[in-house]
Amino acid sequence: MDSKDRAQRANFRLMNVFEGRSILVTGASQGLGKALVLALAPQKARVALAARDRAALEEVAGEVRRRGGEALVVPSDVSLPADAERMVKETVAAFGGLDALVCNAGIDMIANFEDVTDLGIFERLMKVNYLGSVYPTYFALPHLKKSRGRLVGVSSLAGMTGVPTRTGYASTKHAQFGFFDSLRIELSGTGVSVTMIAPDFVLTEIHRRALTGAGTALGTSPMKEHRIMTAEEAARQIVAAMSARERLRILSFRGKAGRFVRLLFPALIDGIARRAVHKGE
Repeated sequence: MDSKDRAQRANFRLMNVFEGRSILVTGASQGLGKALVLALAPQKARVALAARDRAALEEVAGEVRRRGGEALVVPSDVSLPADAERMVKETVAAFGGLDALVCNAGIDMIANFEDVTDLGIFERLMKVNYLGSVYPTYFALPHLKKSRGRLVGVSSLAGMTGVPTRTGYASTKHAQFGFFDSLRIELSGTGVSVTMIAPDFVLTEIHRRALTGAGTALGTSPMKEHRIMTAEEAARQIVAAMSARERLRILSFRGKAGRFVRLLFPALIDGIARRAVHKGE
């Protein structure tokens, strides 16, 4: 076998690493979660779709099946421990185990802190974005240890640096990073990998559904949507990072460069963040 044949076989194995594997994805009814389960389907993965909207989940599940995957719908609210426990139990019961948990569910906030009139926003964001990762992970971990599986936290560049108008969102994503980075060290030697994903702006419904300072949905996206990454491209990168059990995948060049520039010129990164939000791209 020559080197070209070996490379082709290696690529084939990487492309099909999730064939027959059971994967629980939260926030799977729309946006990035939906794009992710659809990207996994051609590998013939066995995917459990979790979110609150059963009808939307059923629609996505149908598309997963049409693309070659197996789908289980588990309507649930990740901010509730009982729901998190049930979603894991139903997944394990249906698929016989759990090979990967992707904590993707999240909500956004777009408002200057001084304009906030409903402080309950911060608790709501923390329950979904942070505890919505903690609870499913807690119940999934014994099963992931058995399978030497994968934990994936879909966070944000806002979890690595401050972002204006995102005080509530960024703080929850910083917490999410702290949780998974700490857990990675605890899990050393168990065979369970922890992969953190840091998207830049991605074209999904999250911007329209973002909370205003009054706690209501924004309704319209402030993003220049033709200039930001598609959910499909982000999902492709996430699948690649999961496959390789990467420690961290930053999805944009701006994010990758900013990680290092921030060490030397933190004020410059503050300015870049300010301009990115102002321009919506």
